[in-house]
Amino acid sequence: MLESFKLIKQIFKRKSSHNYTRRLILMVLLWSLVMGWLLSLAINAQGADPTVTIDPGGTVDVVPQHYRLGETLYFEQCSTCHIALPPEVFPSQTWQDILDDTEQHYGRSIPPLNDPLNLVPKYLYHFSRLKREDEATPYRLYQSRYFLALHPGVKLPKPVEMSSCVGCHPRDREFNFRQLSPEWDTPPRNGEFR
Repeated sequence: MLESFKLIKQIFKRKSSHNYTRRLILMVLLWSLVMGWLLSLAINAQGADPTVTIDPGGTVDVVPQHYRLGETLYFEQCSTCHIALPPEVFPSQTWQDILDDTEQHYGRSIPPLNDPLNLVPKYLYHFSRLKREDEATPYRLYQSRYFLALHPGVKLPKPVEMSSCVGCHPRDREFNFRQLSPEWDTPPRNGEFR
């Protein structure tokens, strides 16, 4: 580092017709080095939280930083009892109804979310899809046209249950639905899986 400063000092001391050009090149070089260093710090700081158990490459959509805390809270609070489904599989109305009705959560009473800033609803509503006006609000996977759209060409079991997910998505407990089990990771032959 000291040698770099000596070099800079020598360049500025030289008196020639190219002094302006040298200074400009030096400033561009220094600016590039500083920006590269700051960019590397920013990139390394994003992945520095070792407490997050969610696989960021495994969710259906890429989650921006300002929704990640909501995603983490949703995952932590919902995956203790069942698989935390990606919000993309249901429309916003389904998620709103599920969050509002804690007395009848699929036949059970559950405690309200511990989320004073409403980070979970913001995350779920942002990543869920719209419901058509003529469409009934789906509360089961087999009723969701988005779930079916995310599984093109797959012969799904009847009825589709959340427990069925683990057969194809072995890392579902890590909120990774992109990685498939080996038998599903190969391309289909006749346009259909199974």
